[in-house]
Amino acid sequence: MPLVPATEPVAADSPYRSYVYAYPHKSAYRPFAERPLLADLWRDEDVRALSLYLHIPFCEMRCGFCNLFTRSTPPAEQVAAYLDAFERQARTVAATLPDGTGFARAALGGGTPTYLEADELARVYDVLESAFGVDLTAVPMSVETSPATATADRLAVLRERGVTRISMGVQSFIDSEAHAAGRPQKRAEVDRALELIRAHTTADLNVDLIYGIDRQDERTWAYSLDTALEHAPEEVYLYPLYVRPLTGLGRRGRSWDDHRLGLYRQGRDHLRERGYEQVSMRMFRRADAPEAQGPEYCCQTDGMVGLGCGARSYTTTAHYSFDYAVGVGRVRSIIADYIDRDAADFAHAEVGFLLDDDERRRRHLLQSLLRAEGMDAADYASRFGSHPREDFPDLFAALDRRGWLAEDTVLTEEGLAHSDAVGPLFFSDRVNALMAEYEAR
Repeated sequence: MPLVPATEPVAADSPYRSYVYAYPHKSAYRPFAERPLLADLWRDEDVRALSLYLHIPFCEMRCGFCNLFTRSTPPAEQVAAYLDAFERQARTVAATLPDGTGFARAALGGGTPTYLEADELARVYDVLESAFGVDLTAVPMSVETSPATATADRLAVLRERGVTRISMGVQSFIDSEAHAAGRPQKRAEVDRALELIRAHTTADLNVDLIYGIDRQDERTWAYSLDTALEHAPEEVYLYPLYVRPLTGLGRRGRSWDDHRLGLYRQGRDHLRERGYEQVSMRMFRRADAPEAQGPEYCCQTDGMVGLGCGARSYTTTAHYSFDYAVGVGRVRSIIADYIDRDAADFAHAEVGFLLDDDERRRRHLLQSLLRAEGMDAADYASRFGSHPREDFPDLFAALDRRGWLAEDTVLTEEGLAHSDAVGPLFFSDRVNALMAEYEAR
């Protein structure tokens, strides 16, 4: 459930300033003056263990807390046209990658990939495997779903094609709370979907829950946590509710910060006491769940090939995507533009961000420090020839003063709780300026 950086008014000491799931965020991307060829961006990259991602920008409804790049209930002909464009893009992009390209991870995200019909999902797999020469049954594959679209026929396709992880955003097991967060789902539909996933697949199950919803308290939060655990999910993600521009929710100040932080601590302790290990502020994994098998992939160093109009791609020196928006009208315009492109047009990068050495250091640090295990300073030094404290002395001193560092580059329990305040400290002036200039559309 990635969300864009917060633009709600926040206090300087707020624990909820920005969720750093990628650096820099797409609001720092800008159109390239001259659109570079993808073949040039990938030519000198190590492509032996990439991540492959397809973005499906469609959902059956638009949740009140969501400002992902997605459209609800599109006409069937637009979905078909989108898949045609995806196939053109996939074959063009595959032809730009160097020889020896391999994939260590794959994912279908959105939006809701299972908004597609079962035969459309099968087509997606066929195109990916054919275009990139990859056997997706041999690669750890994650797919996002929703209570309404986790149907037996769709799950059968995912099982047959070797899905290893299915993630579903439940948010709350109490209908009134789900509705308050702008998600008009029914509990019976959630239960049915979770039972089907367990009955029809052997994939790891991830359940997303949200804390900080109107009228949610410690009792109702514990109920959602316990109800999720009845299904023994391999992973549970706990997300604080953020309020974003151009979404259906609007919000308050410090008292809400304190409430969210209290619920986070309750959820963290609740899961750890019941056999879950904390991986990051948001992610908890069942201690007895086997680790996913497959080629090793390092998010700090290995690249990503993104397909679809909402996906981003990563090389060492460039991140790129298509235009980004949240508002319904602009999202529809971007989807229409994507659908109209011919194959040759997909050979160029259009919107993105070029990373210099300083930005690469910041990205590596943010992808490491915000995990419970912390950063491997030796790994950082082997890549950049320095210690992160030498590169960012003032920022690490600020973490020391707050008591948020347990070791040199490992956050304390309280530091991890404040990950959404720690992360933005390491944004560069350049990225902050670009994000500040970005106009939500």
